[in-house]
Amino acid sequence: MTNGMQREGGVSVETPFSLFQEATTRKSTERKPVITLLCCLFRVFILIRLCIKRQVVPDSCLDHAAALQVTSTGPQTIKKAQGENVVLGCTYSESPSDVGQLDVEWSIVSPDMTQKDSVILAYSGGQEYQLASPDLKSRLKFVGDPSRGDATISITSLRVSETATYQCKVKKPPGIDSRKITLVVLVRPSVPKCWVENGEVIGGSLSLRCKSSEGSIPLTYKWTRETGSMPPTATQNPQTGQMLISNHSQSYTGSYICEVSNEVGKEQCKYTLNAYNPTNKAGIIAGAVIGALLLLLLLLLLIWLLICCCQKRRYEKETANEIKEDAAAPESRPASRHSSYRSIMSYHTHHGINYNSVRNSQPNRTQSGRSNTYTDRSQVPPQVSLPASGYKPPLRYDSRYGYPV
Repeated sequence: MTNGMQREGGVSVETPFSLFQEATTRKSTERKPVITLLCCLFRVFILIRLCIKRQVVPDSCLDHAAALQVTSTGPQTIKKAQGENVVLGCTYSESPSDVGQLDVEWSIVSPDMTQKDSVILAYSGGQEYQLASPDLKSRLKFVGDPSRGDATISITSLRVSETATYQCKVKKPPGIDSRKITLVVLVRPSVPKCWVENGEVIGGSLSLRCKSSEGSIPLTYKWTRETGSMPPTATQNPQTGQMLISNHSQSYTGSYICEVSNEVGKEQCKYTLNAYNPTNKAGIIAGAVIGALLLLLLLLLLIWLLICCCQKRRYEKETANEIKEDAAAPESRPASRHSSYRSIMSYHTHHGINYNSVRNSQPNRTQSGRSNTYTDRSQVPPQVSLPASGYKPPLRYDSRYGYPV
């Protein structure tokens, strides 16, 4: 060191002391001493930043540099598929000046700066400590020996919920260093389903569709032809998996493959495209119209038959009621009624006795000509004499009794 200068690899390096000495020893005859002083202070600030970044390291900076360093290299963001395994590297180097106890911590950085990080795995005093949840604990372990400069860990059977930023912190006083790695767990796309829409008619337009039911977005779809080139009229959308083909022809037939992919995997499906001649649309329309008319006529016929049956039953019912109201009651036979009465009353005839019916008896009549009672000759006392004449008045129907008298 000469006059506040240090030499690094043959190159003279200014120190903060030399710059300050230069600023204070300038002649007072300068026109702008304040501006000069500010410029020198700015140069001192730049030099201090270079010391911190270790791009220019004078001997004055080496006395304050931390010897322990995490030396792992690689991407800061790792993307893996669900179910896969991942290795998070964390190797470090130390110097003889680091004489304290070695402590290694793996933690999940909280996205909320106000919350503490969650420690999942630690190494201290030669012992390993599992601090993760029971589900993660069985799948998390150190790959190397943390006491020998390798604190790398591995996680098996990854899950989407384990997407996070992981931090490795190594402490051995007075040295300390750390490294952060962002792990993103994605879902592979499922096997897609391929189908066609709008038919496969020659001369028409159709749409080949492809859709995967699972998979982390963004999903990208791509249609290719298994043999031959793609139809010149085909246009496809890589976001929706739809491919439109206009003016379909026989030359467009064949097998088409749809591949869906994301950052962690890809799957595919196949569809065989055919071509059919167009059908006679006029005949189909005419047949449909005729069928509709026939169906309408059949319905009208059924309705007419139902109405006729209802009217017929109503007419028969009304006619039967009229006959019942107009018809007279049938003529009853007193003899039959008398005999029926005897049979009901369990009356038995006796041999040698003559029985007379109502028809053989002569009723007593009042002046009005209507009979009041019937008198049986067998029941007339001997002293009462009956007319000897054989006149029998005609019988008339009496509504009170329900038979002619």
